[in-house]
Amino acid sequence: MSERFYLYDDTVETKTRFVSFLGERQRFDLAIIQTDRFYGKYLVLDLQSNRFAIIGQDDLEEPGYLEHAYRLSEEDANDLRAFLYECIS
Repeated sequence: MSERFYLYDDTVETKTRFVSFLGERQRFDLAIIQTDRFYGKYLVLDLQSNRFAIIGQDDLEEPGYLEHAYRLSEEDANDLRAFLYECIS
């Protein structure tokens, strides 16, 4: 077996918030991870759908970003967007 080649192998300190809230049509269970790894953006994991995205203020303002990343309807994405504006802005 050949020797493993690592591109990087870092351990970093993080601040993680676990939050669950009800939108108009669905429940969201999220893990929001803050680290210096993503240039001020947050790693947002949707624990129900097993989807995640690296999200910053600019991503929240980009049309269709949350809909695509989390496979959400426009209405559900608006609920998530409103919540994320409150906690990562």
